[in-house]
Amino acid sequence: MIPKFIPPLTVVAAGEGEHVHIPGFGATFKIPSCKTGSAVSIVEHPFEVGTISAPHMHSREDEYSIVIEGEIGFRSDESEVVLGPGGYIVKPRGQMHAMWNAGNVSGRIIEIIIPGGFERYFRDLGELMAASATEKSAFDELATKYGLTYGHPRWLDDIVQRYGLNPPTH
Repeated sequence: MIPKFIPPLTVVAAGEGEHVHIPGFGATFKIPSCKTGSAVSIVEHPFEVGTISAPHMHSREDEYSIVIEGEIGFRSDESEVVLGPGGYIVKPRGQMHAMWNAGNVSGRIIEIIIPGGFERYFRDLGELMAASATEKSAFDELATKYGLTYGHPRWLDDIVQRYGLNPPTH
């Protein structure tokens, strides 16, 4: 059987890709879903010291993360781990999870998102934050658009305290 979509040869050199600024946690689109027939997207995320992502749950996609710099903590439902360079983790849809810089130097991960398309969330989030939006309803609308559920799980405050993190902004 011949695939319906054959992706074009795509080369992204180190340092290349469209970057979106999100305070403490950016996104660089390395291979967007438009290059893969929406099968997958690959995004690189830097993590500044003290940064944790807002806990959230995906309803549509799974995320595969590879730590390439620093120490990154991951919590997904009841499982918690800190990984260094070369560590891999799968964060399945339907589980509340968060990621944070667990060390004292900047960190970076590669995020493989299946199916693709969710990378557009980071662009929309960056625009929302650049507009200094503080209304919860704006973040709720964005979450609905991308099939996300934000939450404040019972483990969040403990992680913020243990690692000296800045609490998530939404």
